[in-house]
Amino acid sequence: MLNLRPRLTRAVALLQQVSAINELGHCISVSIPAERALTVYVDKHELVTLMTLGTHPELLVLGFLRNQRLLASAHELESITVDWEVGAAAVKTRLGISDIQTRTARRVVTTGCGQGSMFGDLMAEVDGLALPEATLSQSQLYRIVNTIRLQESTYKSAGSVHACALFCADEMLLFVEDVGRHNAIDTIAGWIWLQGDSGMSGIDKVFYTTGRLTSEMVIKSAQLGVPIVVSRSGITAMAFELAQRLGLCAIGRATNQRFLCYTGAQRLLLAPGLLAGRHSAST
Repeated sequence: MLNLRPRLTRAVALLQQVSAINELGHCISVSIPAERALTVYVDKHELVTLMTLGTHPELLVLGFLRNQRLLASAHELESITVDWEVGAAAVKTRLGISDIQTRTARRVVTTGCGQGSMFGDLMAEVDGLALPEATLSQSQLYRIVNTIRLQESTYKSAGSVHACALFCADEMLLFVEDVGRHNAIDTIAGWIWLQGDSGMSGIDKVFYTTGRLTSEMVIKSAQLGVPIVVSRSGITAMAFELAQRLGLCAIGRATNQRFLCYTGAQRLLLAPGLLAGRHSAST
């Protein structure tokens, strides 16, 4: 079987130094995230322009193609070549993508930061997605939230970015930051796709995002086969409805030891005694 292992582009600068005036009227040097345009070409067909930090461009492109259902397998790709001098990613497939112009003609602009988009009729395919049986304990949830809190990040240095992470139970496997949360989850999708031969699956995985849970985020999580998603923000009405249809456990407002389980409560193993015991110890 062919194995796709693209040569990864060397990391570009994630931060840029600029001058700003603070509340005291002093001119100070501060860091801001470096945002770049990356235009994706598939077999010389211009597909989309993604605004990104540029940390893992090949994985981002690969995950984008997967989540748009334009490719069924990573092995359909021959190469992904990124050239930051011109801000382009050239994708070469082995056999081409049939009817690509028609399949990408209908674009739905979503609420994702940086204008995430979904091609075709992905919404109509939701009912065909089946999520594996999986549970998460309340103590594991707290450890996930604490791991993110302690993670060194661009956000802590400069703000203005979203982070997504993939966990196996409460062990973090991958942490990605980008200007939009949809880019971050696409990058994680690309990474998972490259692990296909090693048996990577979503059965015991948890997806974390700093951004709100939208319909796009729920669908992409489900496409990865990840049955539990956690956010430090809230959830939209459409995402709530989709999560219910999918049987996906959607947990929001997860900060410190507080959270709201919006859907799929049967997957969350509650242990209220955790908080009761800690409150008793502090009094």
